[in-house]
Amino acid sequence: MIAILFPNINPVAFRIFNFDIYWYSFAYIFGVAIGYVLLKYLNAKEKNIFSEKALDDLIFFIVIGIIVGARLGSVLFFDYEKLIERPLMIFEIRKGGLSFHGGVLGVIVAIYFLCRKHKMKFFAASDLIACVTPIGLFLGRIANFVNGELWGRVTDVPWGVVFPHAGMLPRHPSQIYEAALEGILLFVILMYFHSKPNWRRNPGRLSGAFLFFYGCFRFAVEFVREPDYPGYVLNIVTVAQLLCVPMIGFGVYLMFRKPVDRS
Repeated sequence: MIAILFPNINPVAFRIFNFDIYWYSFAYIFGVAIGYVLLKYLNAKEKNIFSEKALDDLIFFIVIGIIVGARLGSVLFFDYEKLIERPLMIFEIRKGGLSFHGGVLGVIVAIYFLCRKHKMKFFAASDLIACVTPIGLFLGRIANFVNGELWGRVTDVPWGVVFPHAGMLPRHPSQIYEAALEGILLFVILMYFHSKPNWRRNPGRLSGAFLFFYGCFRFAVEFVREPDYPGYVLNIVTVAQLLCVPMIGFGVYLMFRKPVDRS
């Protein structure tokens, strides 16, 4: 059986005053920074949907939404039994445990409060944020690979990887699959739709495209990714796949609902 040995990569990118900065944290920082720059560019093309004051607040709202939502989602969706035993584990962020689905909910809440504060239209704002989100997803999945975590299921494909904490059998590098699908391909799809005037003029369509395609890509990759705890629901689908179903459904609704004039 042919397999690729996992490269010996230090999960710690660098240290500042004896404080370890992990590649995963680095990915979050760069993802937000690059996404912010691109969003400012798209915002200028869209005749400033975000005011300067709103842009100043944007990163704070989004970062809080990501961290709080992703952590709450992780413990509620995947570690609820441990949460009952140790409620304070919810604050143990440095030990890992962030859920993308929870992060999406956190960002949605953050966008709502940002729009309420600056009197913006929710979907006009969420559409631009959705367009730049794949950048962070790409970097995050690459960081997952570097950390040797969230690996795939055992496989005999030639590109199977032997991860150091997953036994001696080769596994699908599902992190790379997700980086390619949820990061690169999703970004290309959203930029293509953003180039179409009828999509830009109808708020919610781009947000719907993001939810739909991410949900489909994640649902598909789950078939070769090692299921997160607690595993399967009714021995049919993983918890992550189950969480993708409402994303896909709501995405379809937003893309095909009756057009709404944004003017």
